[in-house]
Amino acid sequence: MAEDKVYLLTQEAYNKMKEELAHREGELREEIAHKIAVARAEGDLSENGGYQAAREAQSKNEGRIAELTVKLRDSKIIENAPEGTVGNGSVVTIDLNGNEMTYVLGTRDIVSGTDYDIMTPDSPIGQAIQGAKVGDVVSYTAPNGRQLSVTVKAAKPLA
Repeated sequence: MAEDKVYLLTQEAYNKMKEELAHREGELREEIAHKIAVARAEGDLSENGGYQAAREAQSKNEGRIAELTVKLRDSKIIENAPEGTVGNGSVVTIDLNGNEMTYVLGTRDIVSGTDYDIMTPDSPIGQAIQGAKVGDVVSYTAPNGRQLSVTVKAAKPLA
């Protein structure tokens, strides 16, 4: 049997997902149902673009509700790593071959509602920097087989 997936979330990400779920189950669901009812009252549904669009919006909304329900049910709240240490949910600035880049170490769900790019903890570079401190130089093997070094320039909890 396949192992169940656990979603690692910060408390803030968990709260945002709960708010989105409440909005989608309440206000948005009612709004879409109203649009469907108005479009249905117009008559011929086979050529009613408004009806088709509302049904598609309903389908997408129900899909997202199901996704959020599973993620919230199967989530584990993670503690933020202290400032200066890289951990899940950290905003990390690294120097890779003279290029400075800033990412959040974690999953897409952690950065929901932010402008940050993601670096997953399972990626080669994510595994290498996990637990590193500011100033540490860590090495990892890139997918092309090359050995690369990364300097951790900054690490702080995602706020």
